[in-house]
Amino acid sequence: MSKTKIWLSAPHMGGEEQSFIAEAFDTNWIAPLGPNVTGFEEDLQSYNGVGHAAALSSGTAALHLGLKLLGVGRGDLVLVQSFTFCASAHPVMYSEATPVFIDSEPDTWNMCPVNLRKAIEAIQNRGELHKVKAILPVHLYGMPAKLNELKAISEEYSIPILEDAAESLGSTYNGKYTGTFGELGVYSFNGNKIITTSGGGALVSNNEAHIAKARYLATQAREPAPHYEHVEVGYNYRLSNILAGIGRGQMKVLNERIKQRRSVFSKYVTYFENLTDKGYSIEFQVEPAGVFANRWLSAILIDPAKNKGIDRETLRLAFEQENIEARPLWKPMHLQPVYSNSEFFGDRVAEDLFAHGLCLPSCSSMTDSDWDRIVAVLDQVFEG
Repeated sequence: MSKTKIWLSAPHMGGEEQSFIAEAFDTNWIAPLGPNVTGFEEDLQSYNGVGHAAALSSGTAALHLGLKLLGVGRGDLVLVQSFTFCASAHPVMYSEATPVFIDSEPDTWNMCPVNLRKAIEAIQNRGELHKVKAILPVHLYGMPAKLNELKAISEEYSIPILEDAAESLGSTYNGKYTGTFGELGVYSFNGNKIITTSGGGALVSNNEAHIAKARYLATQAREPAPHYEHVEVGYNYRLSNILAGIGRGQMKVLNERIKQRRSVFSKYVTYFENLTDKGYSIEFQVEPAGVFANRWLSAILIDPAKNKGIDRETLRLAFEQENIEARPLWKPMHLQPVYSNSEFFGDRVAEDLFAHGLCLPSCSSMTDSDWDRIVAVLDQVFEG
């Protein structure tokens, strides 16, 4: 009999989700809008200390609407973190704009302020600064980017930030929640995120007009008329009342889930620190001063030159043999075939992170038995 699969990041219900779903059924609020949608938005606003939120069908949809609200269109440029999931970049293409990819810095693995400035100066020197409509940093694996430095550049050049906080709900930078630093912020509630609505996302802002327009666009841009009247193209991007009910239940356990994920990360740190005396050197995303990461995924770097020839594939395949999911870090967008002709500013930081990085099983529902199986694989690889 095959062993039960240990997932990289599985959904983890808290128990109260069913009551919100049942209420939706009992009151026949099965439509894309309803009390749970409103309640979920209010929960997000209250938790993050942000003025306004629109619950949407996905984080990708939220990024698309965010770009539209910032006026991004045909011929424009958006400065996008290269080391990220494709959903950070694809909405730029939906908008008929062009992504310009920015390398990461080695501390947080997020957008490098130095290379961001280089990109802006190069675009300015060729007379195209007016085309740059947004800066799109990402908080990878729940680790906040260097927001003070990025915001300073944003303000210097009057380029708004659309903050991709899809992976970092609950993370803070100097006491303020990620997703609330830019003109607009985005969260994801995909099935593998720290909390989930099965599929869903949110767009947040302190600009009330932005969120009002987002809600309008997300409901097919329907005008307030007794018939269906449309003066511009909209989208079917609203979250259903049922899925929002799951989100309301999940918000009640968000802090607990963060605590559990951070506990998993701490276990890995302790394990690998104990290997240091045996000649191994495993690196992590380290929290800088003033940063609190939700540790959505525990990610490591395994340089074979520092680890007796063991690389990320050695470990990944060993996990795979035991039906345990581990995943390479994101392949940078500027290395993806679909973006092979795109402009890139940087060195090799993102490339090296991809070459050596691995995401380890990080479920908040991880049991002692799961951890024992994980450790058995680690022992096999590193202890022989």
